[in-house]
Amino acid sequence: MAELEIVADGLRFPEGPVAMADGSVIVVEIEAGRITRVLPDGSKRTVAEPGGGPNGLAIGPDGALYCCNNGGFVYQDHGGFLVPGGQPDDYSGGRIERIDIATGAVEILYRDGDFGCVLRGPNDIVFDAHGGFYFTDHGKTRERERDRTGIFYARADGSLLKEVVFPAENPNGVGLSPDGATLYAAETFTCRLMAFPVLAPGQVGAGAGLYRPAGEKWFDSLGVEANGNIAVATIGESGISVVSPTGELVEFVATPDIFTTNICWGGADRRDAYICLSGSGRLARMRWARPGLALAHNG
Repeated sequence: MAELEIVADGLRFPEGPVAMADGSVIVVEIEAGRITRVLPDGSKRTVAEPGGGPNGLAIGPDGALYCCNNGGFVYQDHGGFLVPGGQPDDYSGGRIERIDIATGAVEILYRDGDFGCVLRGPNDIVFDAHGGFYFTDHGKTRERERDRTGIFYARADGSLLKEVVFPAENPNGVGLSPDGATLYAAETFTCRLMAFPVLAPGQVGAGAGLYRPAGEKWFDSLGVEANGNIAVATIGESGISVVSPTGELVEFVATPDIFTTNICWGGADRRDAYICLSGSGRLARMRWARPGLALAHNG
């Protein structure tokens, strides 16, 4: 495996990386309430400032960014590492936002209560080939309680929002198999990778646990390789767990940040892996052993 190279630092808990055709990578800075474009030379440009807690990002069929906004976290600094916590006093509510990359204009597409759905802390997002998207709601944690949440499906034009999985145990990362027939979701506190059969756009069957590592670890966001492997950011072991579609651990790629939270792939061969080292505020790149999946609308 190639060496890890730092592309940019000084980011405020980066997450939700999206590799663009020009070689740049768009990330959220959750703590700063900002969306930032990291150029190939490592310089940074602000795309938008939606506030709250922008989290997962994906390119939609119209070329806009679709953002899961969790409404904000409480942060503590532990030796130079940012650590996210519970629900802040200025929690601004969970929502899905549509962001114009060129202008930075932010439109709230869905908010808590729309279509009878409860949105507490939308987290990660993946589009299907039909122009709709699945997203997880990680919920919020307070001093003596934690939200019970689920997984949702929505249309990019604002015409549909529905819960397709309930309950889920603080779901975080979400992705689709290359053929679109399986929805994957990572639960943080149970550290389970779940698999759900996709019966139709926005309709999934009963889920089953695909993989859970031993020890005290937590799953964060995920990406899918072109061959169908699922690459899950793993907190507590500091790295990326690569799991086969049949539930075997293919490999573990170690990283130097306990809050390694997400991965995406770019480059002409989609083997440039961009990894969020969120606690230390860095975006890293390394050559990956296998290409990442070409995503719908951003392939």
